[in-house]
Amino acid sequence: MSLTFFTSILLSLIMALVAMAFYTLMERKFLGYFHLRKGPNKVGLMGVPQPFSDAIKLFVKEQAAPTPANKSPFMVAPTMALILALMMWAIYPHSHQSFFLQFSVLYFLCVSSMNVYATFMAGWSSNSKYALLGALRGVAQTISYEVSMSLILLGALVLLMTMDFTKMVGYSWVMLMLLPLTATWFITNLAETNRTPFDFAEGESELVSGFNVEYSGGLFAMIFMAEYMNILVMSLFTSMIFMSMPNMPMSDMFMLLKTLLLAMLFVWVRATYPRMRYDHLMNLTWKSFLPLSLTCLMLVFPAMMLM
Repeated sequence: MSLTFFTSILLSLIMALVAMAFYTLMERKFLGYFHLRKGPNKVGLMGVPQPFSDAIKLFVKEQAAPTPANKSPFMVAPTMALILALMMWAIYPHSHQSFFLQFSVLYFLCVSSMNVYATFMAGWSSNSKYALLGALRGVAQTISYEVSMSLILLGALVLLMTMDFTKMVGYSWVMLMLLPLTATWFITNLAETNRTPFDFAEGESELVSGFNVEYSGGLFAMIFMAEYMNILVMSLFTSMIFMSMPNMPMSDMFMLLKTLLLAMLFVWVRATYPRMRYDHLMNLTWKSFLPLSLTCLMLVFPAMMLM
C-alpha cells in the first residue's frame, strides 16, 4: 500500500513538472503569435525541445550569489517555493487516486498561504533594496488577495457541501449562483500567482525584476518553475470548483480540457493588458472584491436554506 501511495505521488509530480515545461513553451508560442511574430521554432521540431534546452542552460550555469546575501535563506527560498508548488499537486483529483484527502480544500489553503514566506525570504536574504521592495510588494499583494479568495472559496464550499475535490462533480443549477464570483476568482488568481496585470513583485520597469533580481542559474529556474506550476494548479482547482458540469462523472480528459482553457486564458491576459498601478491594485481588492465576496457569501446562506 505504501509503495502504491508513493508511486502515485511520484508520477503526479513528474507529470506536473513535464506539464509545466510544455506550458512555458505554449506561452511563448502564443505570445509570439499574439504579437505577430514567431515564438520558439529553432530547437528540434518546431521548437518542441525548447523547454528542456532552457532547463539545461539554467541548471548548468554557475550559481552566483551576492557577497552580502544571507547564504542559507538565499538558497532555501527558491527550494521552498518549488516544494510548496509540488505539494499542491498531491491533491490532484484524478480518477485513479491511491489515496483520498477528505479536507483537500483546507490543505490547499494552508499550502498556498505559505508562498508569501518564500517570496519574502528571497527578497530579504538577497540584501538588495530592489529585491526587498519587490518582496514587500509581493507579500502585501498576496495577503490582500488571500482575504477575498478565501471568502469566495467559502461561498462555493457552502453550496458544494464538501471539502473533497474528488466529490465536486454532478452539481447542476447550484453553481450558476457563483457566476459573478467566477470572474472575481480568476482575477484573484492572477494576483495570487503574480501574473500580468498584477506582476508587481517582478516589476521589471521599476524594480529590475523584483524579488528575484539577485538569482541566476538553477535557483532562478526553481522560482520560475514554482510560478508556472502554481498557475497550472490554480487552473485545475478552478475547473473543479467553479466549472463542474451537471450530472457528469469525473473525466480526466474533460478536466484536462477545462484546465488547459483556463491556463490559456492566463497567457491571453498577459498579452492583452498592461500592468496596473499599485494603488489601483489595492483599491481593487479592498474596495471591490472584498465587499462583493462578502455580499455573495451573505446571499449564499439564505439560498442554502431554501434548497
